[in-house]
Amino acid sequence: MLNILLMGGGASGQGAAGGGIQFIFIGGMIAVMYFFMIRPQTKKAKLQKDFTANLREGDKVVTIAGIHGKIKKMNDNGTVQIEVSPGTFFTMERSAISMEYTTAQQKAAETAAK
Repeated sequence: MLNILLMGGGASGQGAAGGGIQFIFIGGMIAVMYFFMIRPQTKKAKLQKDFTANLREGDKVVTIAGIHGKIKKMNDNGTVQIEVSPGTFFTMERSAISMEYTTAQQKAAETAAK
């Protein structure tokens, strides 16, 4: 049935209507791709940007490599100094801090404290 709709009417006089259905179908596909793929990705990128901008000294974080630590110093060049154990520091990019794992760790710590 989909083939009949996409082929158009040809000899039956529905050539113009068949072309219109094709454009509607393609437009619908583009709208579905936008709402299910592009829009959620831009929202997630905005949330990640806000998360990295709101990091403060003393926050407990998890990096994308799975390293747990506490932010000790925020550098001006877009890096942070993380203390992973007493006296051991790493310097990492802000973008290397995982929003998902850090928020999950903070929620787990809050529930354990209750």
